[in-house]
Amino acid sequence: MLNKIKRKPWLKWAFITLVSLFSVFIIFFASIYFGAWGELPSSTELKELRQNRATEVLADNGELIGKFYVFDRQPITFEELPSHLINALVATEDARFFEHNGIDNRSLLRVLFKSILLQDDSSGGGSTISLQLAKNIYGRKDYGPLGIVVNKFQEAIIAKRLEDIYSKEDILKLYFNTVPFSDNTYGIESASMKFFGKHTSEINLEEAAVLVGTLKASHSYNPRIFPERSRLRRDVVLEQMGKYGYLTEAEVNEAKQKALVLNYKNYGHDKGLAPYFRAQIRKDLSKILDTLKNKDGKKFNIYRDGLSIHTTLNYKMQSLAEEALKEHLRALQKQHEEAWGKSAPWLTNQNIVKEALKKTSAWKKLATEGKSENQILEILNRKKSIELFDYDKVETRNISTKDSVAHYLKFLNAGMLAVTPQTGAVQAWVGGIDFRYFKYDHVSQSKRQVGSTFKPFVYTAALENGMDPCTYFSAREVSYANGWTPSNSGGDEEDPHINYNLKEALSKSMNTIAVKVLMETGIQGVVNQAKAMGINSELPKVPSIALGTASLSLTELTRAYTPFVNNGKTSKPFYISRIEDDQGNILAEFKPEISEAPSISETNRKIMIDMMKATVNQGTATRLRTTYGLSNDIAGKTGTTQNNKDGWFVGITPNLLAVTWVGADDHRIGFRNTYIGQGANSALPIFAKLMQKMNMDTSFNDITKARFAPISSEISEMLDCDPVKRDGFFKRLFGGSDKDKPEKEEKKEKKKGFFKRLFGGKDKD
Repeated sequence: MLNKIKRKPWLKWAFITLVSLFSVFIIFFASIYFGAWGELPSSTELKELRQNRATEVLADNGELIGKFYVFDRQPITFEELPSHLINALVATEDARFFEHNGIDNRSLLRVLFKSILLQDDSSGGGSTISLQLAKNIYGRKDYGPLGIVVNKFQEAIIAKRLEDIYSKEDILKLYFNTVPFSDNTYGIESASMKFFGKHTSEINLEEAAVLVGTLKASHSYNPRIFPERSRLRRDVVLEQMGKYGYLTEAEVNEAKQKALVLNYKNYGHDKGLAPYFRAQIRKDLSKILDTLKNKDGKKFNIYRDGLSIHTTLNYKMQSLAEEALKEHLRALQKQHEEAWGKSAPWLTNQNIVKEALKKTSAWKKLATEGKSENQILEILNRKKSIELFDYDKVETRNISTKDSVAHYLKFLNAGMLAVTPQTGAVQAWVGGIDFRYFKYDHVSQSKRQVGSTFKPFVYTAALENGMDPCTYFSAREVSYANGWTPSNSGGDEEDPHINYNLKEALSKSMNTIAVKVLMETGIQGVVNQAKAMGINSELPKVPSIALGTASLSLTELTRAYTPFVNNGKTSKPFYISRIEDDQGNILAEFKPEISEAPSISETNRKIMIDMMKATVNQGTATRLRTTYGLSNDIAGKTGTTQNNKDGWFVGITPNLLAVTWVGADDHRIGFRNTYIGQGANSALPIFAKLMQKMNMDTSFNDITKARFAPISSEISEMLDCDPVKRDGFFKRLFGGSDKDKPEKEEKKEKKKGFFKRLFGGKDKD
């Protein structure tokens, strides 16, 4: 042979060339193998594979609410992979998967020929599941012209090592847990939950084929964006399953006839269920995790460590609460805009628009660049393409930044918090109308004047101070310090000779009587009572506090109402029950925080519930019965603030306490009139709609069918008095009116003797 080569020089050069090429190949391969192009993972590292895992936020029943992640990935076990999913993958991506050792030589030769000799990057594959797994885990780097070859060899080395370490079942598990799907989703469990709202173990044949089909091109075959294209790709996967004997021809044809049906659930930070709640969870976690360390002594990372955050949120109730709030606010927004018409402040008051404009990042950026106010206004008046929120649709319009600000000023916003009063466990949390466009959370961040929802604290303080519930007060107006004269809603002067007991006055939310009860009890006594029940904010020590001039958050007001349905004890709202690591070990656990001693006597608590039931049955909240047809056992209190800026409603049932607020984010923009802005019209319907929806679901029977304990005969006797009492002849003849008397004169009157008390027209009988 050697003599033959010597006699023919061309054979000699051909031999030298082949040996040289082979030597270069060996050296090139060795350089890759030994890490000259980048260090490859050792067998030891591969044995301890650990990928970034999304942290899950779970409802009280374990159902997934949302995730925190860089890449949306949630690993599962091999046993959770249905056989038709595995068959679909093998038939489509690697038909000889169970026969080769990580590298399919036949396919690899095809790829080498097309990729290297023909420079065809689209030749695909030749890639086995093991090779794809190597790529999924370690990605690819740019090595210039030789990049594709280097990456292929690196993947081949890693794939062979994986096959030596792991069984075929383990490789399938690792693959499904790391492979990228559409919409920035990593891993089959995340994809199954996102596109079909099911765990991987629950997806059927057609759904499995859809997901496997997206692996060829996750964007092009995204079933959310391109449903028809995705369906056709699904059918290709089904045909491949038939080709390799996993399905009969009849089964393939039957599956192809079925429609592509998604149950898409976005667990992104801005979308999906309970986005305001999840944002609050994320804030709290950053503080909680600062106090915890993992087994390596390092802090946990919510985006990488696969923690499980178990919460108290009721998944169904949260869904219904979001529906109820949005349904009502859509209709209320229309009322609001029609009532204002062309005189709306967001259209006519340029000062409001300008001040809102100054708060935008665009204004602040231009200001830091040294632009004058006129220059900034000129720039922000230029039209451009801007996406605008509306209830019916989100549309892109050609308008200026200034016009965009005016557009968002018109929107009413809302908040709702529902808790189990006995524990404080949060059941539903809705912080606004749409988290994508309104990030401000009206449950945890906002403080607004609470209006008449403060009155129950006034009446509770009065009862605790010894006032008889059958005490009567006239509704006539009285002037207090600085000439302040509260009046009742409607503006008509009350008959000065008609007196109302506490129950009737509270149910009708009479302002004049609430202030008189406050003054009779003492402002400090009312403040002390409110503080004892759970209000932490500073309360103004003025007569107007009786009408709710104090600004409180939804969470604070909710907390202060819990004693009414928790044996007089205050329950602090809480929503994280425990935090677990990725192995299920409990890192932190949280229990209800309930005050040790009651802040109300049991007798007075029951009296207050009876009085607030009257608010629903015959007072300011009667539309719960008349308009919404609710027959549930409900107590409650409406609230409306000055100039119709805020509407409130507190709904109380034996096992659920819900507080709702509605108003504009800009305090200077209120409702046009009381008819629209009163709490009974603006805030109450959110609670009403939620209760209607819950009444239709038997899983809520423990809430919807619960009844308040009947009052005892002793309490019944205490409340046994006419709601309204008219002054007798002598009182009408000699009593006169207290209207316009200053507060100090009213106090002097209390010190006068028998004849003055007999003929002087004192409010209290």
